[in-house]
This record gives sequence, structure tokens and C-alpha cells, in this order.
Amino acid sequence: MPVRLLADTVANRIAAGEVVERPASVVKELAENALDAGASRIEIVLEAGGARLIRVVDDGCGMDREDLALAVERFATSKITSDEDLVGVATMGFRGEALPSIGAIARLTVQTRTANAPHGWRLEVEGGAKGAPVPAALPKGTRIDVRDLFFATPARAKFLKSDRSEAQAAADVVRRLALASPHVDWTLVIEERTLRFPAVAADRLSERLAQVLGADVADAVVAVAGERGAARLSGHIGLGHLHRATAGSVHLSVNGRPVKDRLLVGALKAAYQDVMPRDRWPVAALDIRVGPGEVDVNVHPAKAEVRFRDPGLIRALVVSTVRAALGEAGPQPYAAGGAEIARFAAPPPATNFTRPTSYPRPAGGGWAAASPGFAEGDQAAFSADLIDLAPAARVTEAEPDAMDRPLGAAKAHLHATYILAETRDGVVLVDAHAAHERLTYEALKRFRAVAGVPRQELLVPDVVDLDPADAERVLAVAGELETLGLVVESFGQGALLVRATPAPLGPCDGAQLVRDITETLAEGATDATPMARRLDLILATIACHGSVRAGRRLKPDEMNALLRAIEAEPAASTCNHGRPTFVTLSTVDLEKLFGRR
Repeated sequence: MPVRLLADTVANRIAAGEVVERPASVVKELAENALDAGASRIEIVLEAGGARLIRVVDDGCGMDREDLALAVERFATSKITSDEDLVGVATMGFRGEALPSIGAIARLTVQTRTANAPHGWRLEVEGGAKGAPVPAALPKGTRIDVRDLFFATPARAKFLKSDRSEAQAAADVVRRLALASPHVDWTLVIEERTLRFPAVAADRLSERLAQVLGADVADAVVAVAGERGAARLSGHIGLGHLHRATAGSVHLSVNGRPVKDRLLVGALKAAYQDVMPRDRWPVAALDIRVGPGEVDVNVHPAKAEVRFRDPGLIRALVVSTVRAALGEAGPQPYAAGGAEIARFAAPPPATNFTRPTSYPRPAGGGWAAASPGFAEGDQAAFSADLIDLAPAARVTEAEPDAMDRPLGAAKAHLHATYILAETRDGVVLVDAHAAHERLTYEALKRFRAVAGVPRQELLVPDVVDLDPADAERVLAVAGELETLGLVVESFGQGALLVRATPAPLGPCDGAQLVRDITETLAEGATDATPMARRLDLILATIACHGSVRAGRRLKPDEMNALLRAIEAEPAASTCNHGRPTFVTLSTVDLEKLFGRR
């Protein structure tokens, strides 16, 4: 079969397959061109999900007759002039493929006018056949109509989804662009429905977040800002209790360009790993600013992915900035009454409560004796004997100002599991085990960060019988376990000898601890898991062993001490697995439950 040179029309239609997958692709390309033209207002109209009509109108700089004629030719662009420019692209588009690709498979009409021109120009392209520019009357800017998408390639049209699905995909593109360019006024008209995202000032980005994601989401996010080297990160992130089932809640951009980058998504997930369930996704709208030469945007046909010159620096910037913001936000409640009541009571102005380095035991037992601190003392503030058994949950008269604290004053221990506390404007329910598990986990991490978790030698070592494969898996990380206070060694085929356990746990079942760590290694901490993450998973298992169990009755002073400790730990609103440690009900919610309002 002889080799033939394809006709331009055929070549353009093939190229269009890379640029135009669905109506949302057209919306993206045309909206990005409008942004490059300096538009401050962009209006998008869709009919039949975009299959019948896509109209994009902007108030940008427009084009003259000569530029309009060239704009529908392949590889004609005003944004780069040489291959050197590709390493410093600062515009949304640069390839010169969008308009010719769209014109090859649809009926395209472009109308445009520059600021000082007496009139504008109109040009039509139908299935790749180009007309000549003719005069047209319109205000400054550009209006592009794309009708009958894929009419020239009917096979492609068969793969379109329902009008509703295609419209939703296009709306998602507009939302992402609106978040990445808050200075632009966006309007999206879909049949009878209009979505409007008015422009906002640079210091009022939370308003754009409320426009796009909803007011309830905007109330549960915090602003973030960070720098590392020449890279800057800014935006908003959801608190630990705000998460979604899919990654659609993650909005990322690089230099204002929306992207779906694996490096950035992975870094964001890593930052949330201790405060969110593994199968959930955070809510985030983040923008990274780097020099044009530090990022390659020409690695994906749709420019949806980028490649950084120093990916390690970018990952570290995202992880450190997000973790710092979550820590500064402090413990946040899960509101049992709905998103509209997810508001945390402000700390009382009269008390400057700081995080204690240890928790003193009240007279009569309950809490471990005060130690010099996590970094200095050999004795941990947490122990297996942290909570004494009490005959029953009792109502307590707490210190006078406890009601003014975020978690209030403990009133009862329900089902030997949940602490019921009262605040000035509602009630709080605390899962004692989950909360104490988080406190223990954070304390152990502080130990590890300084000089390793202290250990207690066993007078009589524990012997653990395991499957030989499990025993080998544990021995493979024996060195890491020793830094966590657990010393194990081989004791024959499939057997391990436990010579020391983490001192912060106090007396504990070393054999059962090793068995649980074995399960952790089998489930999540594989050889491919980064070492730091493996240690965190194992540390979480150790923390679970050192935490008060459901079914153990707490004394009033123990409950109040636990509440104060939760308030002092920024990460205490979720347990190590990302589940909430406490929920709130305001008096307003209680009144609604009982029909009082």
C-alpha cells in the first residue's frame, strides 16, 4: 500500500481528535483564548449540552482582519515565535490549534473587533472550508459561535453523552476557570439556567469560593499561603471534617492554568493523610505560582498536566503549607445538625490556654504524673493506666470557666464510650477512645521527632508466633520499630521475641501489639510505601494500644482533662483514621429537633 500525504481537511480532523473530545473541550479552549486576550467579562452559552451551540463572548482585545484570517490556520499563533518560547510559556494557549481544529469538525463563526477599529470582522469555517473575512458590527472583543459540533465526523458524535452530562462537564470547566481567575466576571447560560460568578477583588477570594462551591463549603475552609524558593502557593483548603467521595472537589492551578496533576494531587492527599479517611478527598482550591521557565505546560494535548523542573520542591511546598494551615486552624467540630451549624465556638478571651507538655494526675489517680515534657522526660504523659475505672458516669461540677471553653464542661459518660459536655450555646459529644487515640498519636510523633520513642525493657520477653511470611515482614522493619520503642528479634521459624515495648504505653500486651502491627504492614505499609508513611501507620497502631478503650468508665476530672487536652491539640478533631472525634449540637439545633422553632 503506497504512502500518501493526507489532505489538509483530513489532517485537521485527525488533529481535532486530540484537542476536541467533547463540548467541554471547546469551552475550555475558547475560554482560555478569551483570558489570553485580556478579557474581564466572559459569557458562555450552551444549547443541547453544547452539541447544537457553544457561544463564547468576551470583551478582550479582539483581532483585526489579517489576524482573524490567520487565526483559523493551523499552528498560527500570536503567543510564541520560536521553540525557545516553549520553555517560558506565560499564556493559556500557544499552539495555534484550537480554532482550526474546531472549524474542521463543526460550523464555526468568529466575529471580532479591536478597540479603535470602525467596525469588526466576521469569518466562517464549515467542516474545514474557510470563508473570507467580511465586515461586521459588534462591540470591542470577540464572539465565537460553534454550531453542530462533530457534524463533519458523525462517528465522533455517537460517543457524546446526554445533553445533561455534557453540560455538567462544561460547567465544571467554567467553575475551575472561575476559581483560577477570580478577577474575571463569568456567566454560563445552559438552556433556561444561568450561572453567574461575578469578579472579586484579590483580597476577597473567599467570595469566589462561595460562588463556585457554595456558602456552606466557604464556611468550612481556611486560607493558605506559603513560599519555598521561588515558588508560591495560595488558595483555600477544607478543614479535616470536610471531604468528598471523588476528586472533583480538588481544584488546582499553576500560574492560573487549571490542571489535574498527579504530583499536586498526591502531595495534597499526603498533607491530609492523618486527618481524613483514606478513601475520601479534600476540598481545595489552590494556585501555584512559579516562573514560566520552571514548569513545562507542553506535555499534554489538552494542557491538563504539567511538569515541574523541581517537583520535590513543589511537593514539599504543598505538604508543608497545607499541614501548617490545618494545624493553625485547631480542632474543628463535626456538626451533627448539618453544614449550616458547623461553626466552632471561639476560645474564651479570659484564658490563654496553651498546649501542655504533660497532663497531671488528679489526687486519687487517673492521669499519669506530670513529666518534664515529651522532649525531655523519660516518662510519658500517656500510659496504659491513663484512665482509671470509675463505678459509673457521674455529673460533675467543673471549673467555673469550663462552660466558656470550646468543648465545655463534662456532664456524663454515656455507655462508657461517649463524653457528654455542655457549652454556653449547646452540647458536645466526644468519642473518648478516638480522641485519646489522636492525642496519643501526636504525643508519640513528638517523641519520635526528637530522639525516638522511649522504651521499657521487659523482664520476661513476650514470644509471638506468626506466619513465617508475617514474621519476615516484621523483621524487615525491625530497625524502624526500634525507633518507635518496640524491640523485636527472631526466635525461630515464624516466632518473634518482644524485648521492649514503647514506654508511653505503660504495661501493655507486647504480643498483641506485634500482631496488630503485622496486620498494618500487610494492609497498608507495603514495601512500595514511603518509609515516613510506613512509620506513621505503625505509630497509629501503637497509639491505638495506648488509648482508653470503650467500656472503661471515666471520672469527671478525667473527662474534663481529656476535653482540655483535645482543645490544645490542633489535629484532635479527627482520629488517626480520619473519623470525627467529637460532634456539636447548638441550642438552636436542639430547639429545632423539639419543634421549638
